[in-house]
Amino acid sequence: MLPQCKKRRMYNRDAQPFLPIILSSEYFLEPSVAELASREYIDPGYCSRVPNFVIGRVGFGSIKFLDNTDVRWLNLEKIVKLDRHSVTVYENESEKPPIGEGLNKAAEVTLILKLNLADSDGLEYTKITAKLRKCADIQGAKFISFNQSSGEWKFLVHHFSRFGLGQDEDDDDVIMDDVLVQPIAEDHEGPSCEIVLSHSLPAHLGLDPRRMHELRMLMFAEEEDKRIDGSFPSDKRNFGQEILKEGRNRISSSPLKKSPVPLLEYNKSNSDLSPSRGILMTGQNKGLPLRVKRAEGFRLDGKHATPLSGGFSSNVVDAALFMGKSFRVGWGPNGILVHTGTPVGKTGSGLSSIIHVEKIAIDKTVRDEQNKVSEELVDFCFSFPLKLHKSLDHKTMEIKVGSSLLKLQKIISNRSMLPDICREYISIIEKQIEVPGLPASTRVLLMHQVTVWELIKVLFSERETNENFRSSVDDVVEEMVLDKKDGSLNIDPEANPLLRRAEFSYWLRDSVCHRVQEDVSCLNDSNYLENILVFLTGRQVDAAVELAASEGDVGLAILLSQTGGSMVNRADMAQQLDIWKDNGMDFSYIEKERLKLYELLAGNIQGSLQDWSVDWKRHLGMVMWYQLPPDTQLPVIINAYEQLLSKGRAPHPVPVYIDEGPLIDGVEWNVGDRYDISYYLMLLYANAEKAFGLLKVMFSAFSSTFDPLDCHMIWHQRAVLESIGAFSSKDLQVVDISFVSQLLCLGLCHWAIYVVIQMPCCEKFPYLQANLIKEILLQYCETWSMSEEQHKFIVELGVPSTWMHEALATYNEYYRNLPAALEHYLKCSKWEKAHSIFMTEVAHSLYLSSKDSEIWSTASIMEEHKLEIADWDIGGGIFIDFYILRSSLQEDTTQSEPDLLARKNKECRDFFSRLNQSLRVWGSRLPVDARATYSRMAEELSDLLQSIPGEGSTPSVQMSCFETMLDSPIPQDLRGAHLQEALSVFTYLLAHAAS
Repeated sequence: MLPQCKKRRMYNRDAQPFLPIILSSEYFLEPSVAELASREYIDPGYCSRVPNFVIGRVGFGSIKFLDNTDVRWLNLEKIVKLDRHSVTVYENESEKPPIGEGLNKAAEVTLILKLNLADSDGLEYTKITAKLRKCADIQGAKFISFNQSSGEWKFLVHHFSRFGLGQDEDDDDVIMDDVLVQPIAEDHEGPSCEIVLSHSLPAHLGLDPRRMHELRMLMFAEEEDKRIDGSFPSDKRNFGQEILKEGRNRISSSPLKKSPVPLLEYNKSNSDLSPSRGILMTGQNKGLPLRVKRAEGFRLDGKHATPLSGGFSSNVVDAALFMGKSFRVGWGPNGILVHTGTPVGKTGSGLSSIIHVEKIAIDKTVRDEQNKVSEELVDFCFSFPLKLHKSLDHKTMEIKVGSSLLKLQKIISNRSMLPDICREYISIIEKQIEVPGLPASTRVLLMHQVTVWELIKVLFSERETNENFRSSVDDVVEEMVLDKKDGSLNIDPEANPLLRRAEFSYWLRDSVCHRVQEDVSCLNDSNYLENILVFLTGRQVDAAVELAASEGDVGLAILLSQTGGSMVNRADMAQQLDIWKDNGMDFSYIEKERLKLYELLAGNIQGSLQDWSVDWKRHLGMVMWYQLPPDTQLPVIINAYEQLLSKGRAPHPVPVYIDEGPLIDGVEWNVGDRYDISYYLMLLYANAEKAFGLLKVMFSAFSSTFDPLDCHMIWHQRAVLESIGAFSSKDLQVVDISFVSQLLCLGLCHWAIYVVIQMPCCEKFPYLQANLIKEILLQYCETWSMSEEQHKFIVELGVPSTWMHEALATYNEYYRNLPAALEHYLKCSKWEKAHSIFMTEVAHSLYLSSKDSEIWSTASIMEEHKLEIADWDIGGGIFIDFYILRSSLQEDTTQSEPDLLARKNKECRDFFSRLNQSLRVWGSRLPVDARATYSRMAEELSDLLQSIPGEGSTPSVQMSCFETMLDSPIPQDLRGAHLQEALSVFTYLLAHAAS
């Protein structure tokens, strides 16, 4: 045993920083702490990737975390709470990590239900299982099993909040009122039994649930036996309200305060009049202290009667209604969303008492598999495409905003340049796909974006006369390929529609190739006819012919080689099928799949897809390849599919994240809600000469991604299509604003301003761009001002410098850097604001620091605009006049003019009068230092006035100088000194006059 103990201590010493903390003896771990320590010693880093980690509580249940889990430094006793019939992980929402990190991840939960089935009046096992399954579904969990003998209820959760009985939104249907809870035979020390009413509104609001319940019984006794749906009596609603003990092994506990005794009723028949019992107390009240537990709140399904739809006083209320009818949702800074609805990313609806404060991940598109922001993805998603956009030709338009000019930009292009632009965007996306750690769902969306840019190139580009190109003309010249090496070819303009149709056919075949391969891989190789049909749905005629020939079915191979060609061949095949039907041929002797092939060769798409469905792209291709004539122009093909769709005879062109998966769970989608952006592009091309009214739906985020906040790629697609004249709209500001929000969330303020400058002018909001730029500069001042690259970029965009200085001034004023704020206010010509800061915050500190030159230069700048500044003469003008007067007095101390003293005395008197008036006007806005500055200025001028020679001046002038100095704003001690000097001079003058 001794070596083992030494080894254990050694493991604990080496691996202690990585081990989770669990002190309670009621909880257990698999693997245990000792096993974790030993494995960490043998395999460093093991605690960061523990497979199938289990934490449980004896008699209550356990949690098994799937895959690898990082358990380092986790205080498990604080994070995980396994109580009777419930489990809570991260009770404090502010401490909960993102989904997938820590213990907020997928796990298998096992709860041990203490059910007394003997008193259940024959409740069947299936009924219990059904209610448990419904309880799990409503809480977003997946029911696994229920063992009636052991009471083990297992369910799977994707991430954690709080789960268990009574935690659901549809509480009235899920509570197992027919099953009674077994009494818990546990020892309690004193009055420590507590009733936890975690789902009552009083507990959620911090009130005493028991007192509120008893008061409700007094006032609404008749309604107490009514459920919300009126189906269950009130004495069967106690499931989930359990008597819990005070934890013996709790690390820290606080003494419980004795709750006031609730007022119940007066009972005449009660003969117990002991002093310990009041006359207004019933025997049911034991005076037990009540612990109000932090509640998770309740949810209420919208189908139930509520205070909004019915007059039930015993019902719970909506939190938004409780706070005020106007409150439903609110946005805070940096993507903070405050609302009372369903949390973002979860399904469900109805009223709720919970107010959610969530951080919305606007930057989800640049996060890797570890949910961390990747700088490489930031470049590929935002910086590189925007640099490409900026490199294109632009036209500039200046608009006047006040006294400033703002340069708006718009890219200009043409359809002959479109292929090169599309290839540049595709190259950026292809490099992004190669970034390591890219989520699989993001990779699928990026591959779809490649096909979208290819489709834009196919539909909207135009060739010049002698352009080198490559095209697949599979419907016109039987898969003839024109290679780039063939040199310059002169194309007849009348052939352009057929060439575009051929290129569209090639694009369509290429975009569904992977779906064809997936279907073929799932089929049985022995049934080659079914495989041939799958090949034909993707226009892979070569593979179908080769397969038929390899199986010895030469006749079928010959027919397949002619598929989609001449309409005569299709008519012959249709006629042959009709002859067989008219002659009563027994089709049971022909394979079902062969008949489907014959129907397809005859151009009957519906007949070939009798009991089988394909995606919308392949269905569109089959209409184009096998049903319509080979010379049908592309707009006619698209309109034909649109008509089939309106009649319900064609699959809906669903977005890629629905069509390919779905790629993520929880995506809500109804048929007809929205289509894939590829289909909208086809409609835009087909209706080029008509007004296209689906632009807002087309350029919404949901048409290309499941992230409603991601508009980074559709913004570029809209800009390119609009630049070539595919459409024109000034009503798509939501796309611009959404893209700006994404850029600001990542700190790319300069690119956000660039996007704002690209926004088209709107008559309804003529100053929209200017207001947005000012808001960005102001709210994100710290970001762009600290980055030299962003600051330079914004200047190059032509943003007025006064807007930037105004934002910097506000920023510095907020952080009390007042000299810098004053400097920027002067540069942005905010003279009134600059004057206020100068007088109340800056001037006095500069004067007391003897920085006269800075005061003079600042005041001189403002003096040039003094007509725009209120109270300039008793404000900043005082400092200008002070320096002029002081300089004049200093020069006049060496002169001897007869009326010099009288003249300077008058100037000082006027200046001191303005000082006193300034103190009265500015009042409390001036700090103590500013008043001291005025006193110093008055004292300095008084000293200079006294130093002026008084020769030739009359006694009245000399005494008037003292009167002037006494009227100045100087301290009382100096005022007393001047009075003594005045008295001495007066005495001297009297003695001199008497002599």
